[in-house]
Amino acid sequence: MKILVVDDSTAMRMIVKKTLRLAGFEGHEITEADDGAKALAAIKSCKPDLVLCDWNMPNMTGLQLLEALVSGGVKLTFGFVTTEATPDMIEKAMGAGAKFLISKPFTPETFKTQLSKHIH
Repeated sequence: MKILVVDDSTAMRMIVKKTLRLAGFEGHEITEADDGAKALAAIKSCKPDLVLCDWNMPNMTGLQLLEALVSGGVKLTFGFVTTEATPDMIEKAMGAGAKFLISKPFTPETFKTQLSKHIH
């Protein structure tokens, strides 16, 4: 399975990748992007099955990325990993087509619970 981790923080991308391993999701092809615009280009070229995306990023936010994918007819599983976990943000995320929202700080158990139905 191909997984794309999108976050403007290099440290957070590393933490997300480590947490995936600690949650038991090893052996997947993981790529990274540091903003939504680069993620959009990466999605078109590497065609990931799952995107784990931050909400607030320069150039293109996570929500703008998701909206661009949906309007472009791109089919993949998209979820947010973000500090933005207010009821309003969750409603916006799900309304735009996100499958899940994992709030920071998170644990391997949180990843396992949220991602087990999406990672095969």
